[in-house]
Amino acid sequence: MAENVDLLIKGAYVVTMNDQRDVIRDGAVAVRGNEIVAVGKASALEADYTAAEVGGGDRFVVTPGMVNTHIHITGEPLTRGYVPDDTPFEENVFMWLCPLYSVYTAEEERLSAELAAVEMLKSGTTTFLEAGTIRFLDEVLAGLTEVGIRGRVGNWIWDLPPEPDVYKQDTDAAIAMMQQQLTDHASVADGRLGAWSILVGHTTASDPLWKAARQLATEHGTGMSFHMSPAKLDPEGFIAEFGHRPMIHLAELGVLAPDVAMTHCVQVDDQELAVMAEAGVNVAHCPTTALKVSYGVTQVGKMPEMMQMGINVSIGTDGNNASNYSDLMRATYLVAGLFKDGRQDPQMFPAEMAYEMATIGGARTMQMQDQIGSLEAGKLADVVLHDTDRPEWRPLLNVANQLVWSADGRGVHTVYVDGAKVVEDGRTTTIDEESFYGRCQAAGEAITARSGLPDKAKWPVY
Repeated sequence: MAENVDLLIKGAYVVTMNDQRDVIRDGAVAVRGNEIVAVGKASALEADYTAAEVGGGDRFVVTPGMVNTHIHITGEPLTRGYVPDDTPFEENVFMWLCPLYSVYTAEEERLSAELAAVEMLKSGTTTFLEAGTIRFLDEVLAGLTEVGIRGRVGNWIWDLPPEPDVYKQDTDAAIAMMQQQLTDHASVADGRLGAWSILVGHTTASDPLWKAARQLATEHGTGMSFHMSPAKLDPEGFIAEFGHRPMIHLAELGVLAPDVAMTHCVQVDDQELAVMAEAGVNVAHCPTTALKVSYGVTQVGKMPEMMQMGINVSIGTDGNNASNYSDLMRATYLVAGLFKDGRQDPQMFPAEMAYEMATIGGARTMQMQDQIGSLEAGKLADVVLHDTDRPEWRPLLNVANQLVWSADGRGVHTVYVDGAKVVEDGRTTTIDEESFYGRCQAAGEAITARSGLPDKAKWPVY
């Protein structure tokens, strides 16, 4: 007798991302509640299960939701592109981004987070790791709950920079804030959302704060995340202060562990790589930011060596003034291409590896590899349907090549998170998009005006 399920999702191809990397022609995914109960040929699943709802069809490629392991969901989505694209790293961060971040209201941070979440969901990302909410975590979590995405969040925590005043923290206040968020927000929205131990990183944390963040992550069973070494500023700062490079110092403090997600890691040397590999850390590679802010990733970046040494490298889109988009498919395309050219070696980061980094690699970075990142029985039902009745998808002859080299988030048709449909026919089901974008436009104009920062657009507007 056939078993009852809530949903049967059918596709011309089902890209499982299981251990064998099976791609199932004329496949299907059976879902009960928020969990996948079976994946296989559609004909077999239709015989074994009676579904309350059937989705998809023979024009769709069905994949797991992608995992974005570094994105600024506040501070930047509502000021997208306002920062000139010809600013060096220090000017970009300290003269533009920090002042912009400082003038957001609680309502604007919520709207910013919703905008980031909508863009991610509509382009096939179902789970994200935040870079750090600027100030208003409660409001941000309320907005994310409404949109329906899965993610891990945390406040913007540092204790060394002296400004801007609105988020200046001493060490005790920073530790107390982290302790409170890990306690109060351990599980939100039935577990879809929750807090992590997240530091700004770079050279912004004292040794006591590094140690406390490490201890709190361990005590609460969360991951730990921070920025490190995108540009020369970080290694130069650590060498001047401690006499050695960042990874060496963090290892001496006991910070590095398999639950650590470090973002960028472009300016690292071979000794640091060995320390990172031994500790089992994860790296969130943000290719667009590396290009736009001129980190030198294709010249000095060691992402191929990281992969060869067993370091898990996943993908992030970063902020909307360093990457300007939150479509992880576009970032995955860059991951597949950068080192092919940088090393003049076409074997670097083949399409299959790049897509692994965007799915199961991201799940591993987030300590959720047993729950997300692939379509397998027992995992959470985070599922994406790509519409292949589009010019960039035809002819469909090699699914991995199409996903990485041809397609982008514009072809995403339907998205499920926890078995709930959050995008249908390219539109979100949880947000009224008709009014939403107008609110985002008005907020962006208000924020940039309050910041006092000049409009540096080079083309005259009449």
